[in-house]
Parts: sequence; C-alpha cells; structure tokens
Amino acid sequence: MVKWRPRNVWIFLSSALALAFLSAGGCSALEGKGGKKGWVTVEKAPFGEVGGKKVSLYTLKNAHGMTVKITDYGGIVTSLVVPDREGKPADVVLGYDHLDGYLEKSPYFGALIGRYANRIAGGKFELDGREYRLACNNGPNHLHGGVRGFDKRVWDSEAYRAAGEAGVILRYLSPDGEEGYPGNLEVQVTYALTEENELVIRYQAVTDKATPVNLTHHGYFNLKGAGNGDVLGHLVTIDADRYTVVNEQLIPTGELRPVKGTPFDFTSSHSIGERIGRVKGGYDHNFVLNPPRNADEPTLAAYVREPGTGRVMMVYTTEPGLQFYTGNFLDGTIEGKGGKVYGKHYGFCMEAQHFPDSPNHPEFPDVILRPGKMYRQITIYRFTTDK
Repeated sequence: MVKWRPRNVWIFLSSALALAFLSAGGCSALEGKGGKKGWVTVEKAPFGEVGGKKVSLYTLKNAHGMTVKITDYGGIVTSLVVPDREGKPADVVLGYDHLDGYLEKSPYFGALIGRYANRIAGGKFELDGREYRLACNNGPNHLHGGVRGFDKRVWDSEAYRAAGEAGVILRYLSPDGEEGYPGNLEVQVTYALTEENELVIRYQAVTDKATPVNLTHHGYFNLKGAGNGDVLGHLVTIDADRYTVVNEQLIPTGELRPVKGTPFDFTSSHSIGERIGRVKGGYDHNFVLNPPRNADEPTLAAYVREPGTGRVMMVYTTEPGLQFYTGNFLDGTIEGKGGKVYGKHYGFCMEAQHFPDSPNHPEFPDVILRPGKMYRQITIYRFTTDK
C-alpha cells in the first residue's frame, strides 16, 4: 500500500467544545509563500443570496494550472480545473454556473455532506437506550443528512493561507435536534489547494451530546471534462478487498463480501464500463478500504486514469470506507455548466466516509461522537497526468 503524509495535516482543538480556527488575511487575494515558483492564491467574490444570507465564492489558484472554486453555500466545489497531458485545462467536476442551479435541482453536485453521509435505514437509530427518528428523504430511508443537510446550509467562511497552500475555512453549528439528530455539533471544514495540485479537505467536529457523525465530499468527477460524455472508459483501482453488500434500497445487509471474482474487484485496474452491466443499477457501493488506516496519516485509497486526456486522480484518506458511485441517476434532464447536459454515467463519485447505516450496525466501525472527543478526517484529491 502506498502511504503519503501531507504537511500541516491537523489543527487541534484547544477545548472539547470550541474549534481552533486558522487566522485569515484581510485582503481579497492572498498569496502563499514561495513567490512565483510556488504561489497559491485565494480570492473571494459574491455568489448570490439564500434566505437573506449572502453567499460567497472563493477561487483558489496555483502556479501549475489548477483552479478550484468553492462556495460557502453547502461547501460546494463548483469548479475544479486541471490540465491534461498536453497542458490543456478543463473543468473536471459537474455542477452549475450559477447559484440558482444548486438551489433548484442538484443531486448533491460537489457538496459537503453531513451530519451523516449515505443512508440510514428507516430514518431511525438507537443510541444509549433511546430511539432517534430522522427525516426520511430517500423513500423510507434517511439520506445525506436529511431534507436540509449540511449541503443546503450557508456556512460561515473565511479565506486563509499557510505554507504551500491557500484555501477557505467553513464553520457551522448544527443545533440539537436538527433533522432529528441529538446534540449541538460544531463543525469546521477546511478546503485547501496546494502547490502539488491537491485539493485537501480537513474535517473536525465536537459535540455536547452523543451523536452519529459521518462527513464527506460529494464531487462528481469526469476527467474528460464536465459534460464531455460518460465516464465508462475511466480506469479505476480501489485498495479494497471487500465491499458492503446492500439490499434493493441500497441499505447494507451487514455482510462484508470479498471482491475477488466479482465485478467489484478493482484491486487491479479496470474500466468503469467493463463490468457495470453485471451490477444492477450501476455502482453505488461502499468499498471497505484495506488497513492500516488511522486518523493522522491519509493513505492511497483509489487511483483513476482517463486514457484519452491522460488525467489522473488519486484519492488519499483516513476513512475506512469509500463510496464509489457512477452517476446512475443522472438522466439527461440536468443542464449544467456551459449549457452541457449531464446524461447517465456522466460523472463518478469517490466519497471517503464511514459505512452506510453504521448506527444500526454495531459490527461496523464506530460513528458515534461523544462529548470530550473530536471527530476528524482528511481526504485528498491529487491530480496529475500519465506522461
């Protein structure tokens, strides 16, 4: 297994109930250290208004042709531009040009997901002898934090800079009872662009009452460029010997099945389309990442290459699971950036997270955050080319 240790991985809390915040500069454009050779900048601009709250859009740029745009509405990555093997740039994430698109019709394009990413069966769970009922927004089940999850909230935000990177800090207080979850949950998420063409996402949270927490990023990627056809030719490798078996509603049965001999075996490189016809509905499954994994050292979880452009995306994470989704519910009714229509399988997601429905499966890795403890994870999307 490939291991890789990023710089400045964690900002630790000084108190169990207060998040330590990075200081931001007072300018609208900030430049990282290192001069022209390794500069990373961040600029802030208006992006509309939601419920009387102003929404901002942050643009991060480095010296190697990578640009990332992030809005504090839902922590959405609206654009991610990287060069191909010839140096030609393209936006490789699906989304909209304007805020209205995300408000009116968005299948979580580029969003920050919480309190609980993925599904919770029946919209309920038991914790410390008490049953909690959540909003059911996916048939009879709870999905991605409910009707108004973290993806539909305006976060407090500020730009920041540090050695070799620049980005935006997002903060949100999820009150006790929101969407049915217990406890006041304080969350801080940092998006950073580095000099090495990495989008680094650092998550932290504390609570005053025991509660399940499972945060992730829901970017839809297409390394050919958003709207430039389907992703079935992308070559994928995932460091997972098992996957989470699910029922017809995509709820885990509890079985962690070996991938060997199945269309879920991505331990060696396979195209997405090679065996997708053998998976009913397409891929939308949690892969059990191989150990060792810990909260301080992200390790390589997945490797994706698009042969035509030569673009490569590597996913590093501290999480035990990776939800691999192939845009099965895109149906050609969404007109995205530049007027391009997004059809079935026009994007894929790699959501580093804990397992679906873990609050109802005590045999799965624990997702309960308790007072005095800190939730933390880091996920890194690193971009390069095959030349």
